[in-house]
Amino acid sequence: MTRQVTLFAAATLVPIPLLLTAAAFGGGFVVIALLYLTLFNFALDELVAFAGEDAPEGSEFPAADTLSASLALAHYVLLAVAVWAISGDGLHAAWEKAGLFAAFGIFFGQVSNSNAHELIHRPVRGLRRLGMWVYISLLFGHHTSAHTRIHHRYIGTLDDPNTARLGESFYAYAFRAWLGSFKAGFEVDTTMLALRDGKARLWRHPYTAYVGGAGIMTGLAALIGGAGGVAALIGLAAYAQMQLLLSDYVQHYGLIRQMMPKGKPEPVAARHSWNAPHWFSSALMLNAPRHSDHHANPSRTYPGLTLPDAEDAPMLPRSLPTMAVLALYSPFWRKLMDPRAMEWRVGVGPQVRMAAE
Repeated sequence: MTRQVTLFAAATLVPIPLLLTAAAFGGGFVVIALLYLTLFNFALDELVAFAGEDAPEGSEFPAADTLSASLALAHYVLLAVAVWAISGDGLHAAWEKAGLFAAFGIFFGQVSNSNAHELIHRPVRGLRRLGMWVYISLLFGHHTSAHTRIHHRYIGTLDDPNTARLGESFYAYAFRAWLGSFKAGFEVDTTMLALRDGKARLWRHPYTAYVGGAGIMTGLAALIGGAGGVAALIGLAAYAQMQLLLSDYVQHYGLIRQMMPKGKPEPVAARHSWNAPHWFSSALMLNAPRHSDHHANPSRTYPGLTLPDAEDAPMLPRSLPTMAVLALYSPFWRKLMDPRAMEWRVGVGPQVRMAAE
């Protein structure tokens, strides 16, 4: 494995044995796994002033796909273990189950989500399918279509359900974004199928896999833990989905693209995404906080993503996971972020600003 991928491997693979040990033995191991994913993560970001160096232009990272595929396969195992541990009767005390739910949920929300996001952008069909099924296992399969075909095309406009508007609370955003992305993804997939095949055949429709796959995952959870297993899966999936929506909310809050004279939005630029230079959470989330470069180069492998200059793109005052927590308290969030967002909206046409607000 190349040196550039080593940090990502260390950050993302270490939690796996911690989580498996916590599920098997409970007790203090639950606390250790939870601390690694929360306070340890926060401390390394805040106390170690270090930002990973940008990889040389044109670098290739063959080990990156290997790590992503390994993380995806590990995800399926971890999800089954989590459902078993949380739903099992008499295996763990109530506080241990709560700790396991939080620890596994954070991993699924920050590592599995980030890895699936990486995989659905890969040009290799097998890797894309692997990422899609990670999302399906979290009952969020439609994100595969909505993210690649809607969000990346319409970022910073009213046509993108996943761009948070200035002044919009996370709670209003989450409801709008979930339903809006589901509907938009379905519509674009249906249109593409009709153009290709003359009509949208149900058996070839991606949403058949998304919805049907969610049913299969729910059935497997029932086999593992009965009704408790289904409840555990739904709870973990909801927690992971909330973290993904929080990431999208934070990374695009209040940033809009100016409309050009012909009625089309300006090209996507670095200033249309919030970034975070914090090193450890970036490694844990496979460089997802280097969000501007991802939108500029969606197919670029995560170790190759670069961090823009602060003069060219907005930077978050804290790490992405920390900002996601702050976003849950809307008054504080708006006081912190609205002035910063307005600074990057200077020069935007008044009609666009009024529509977005």
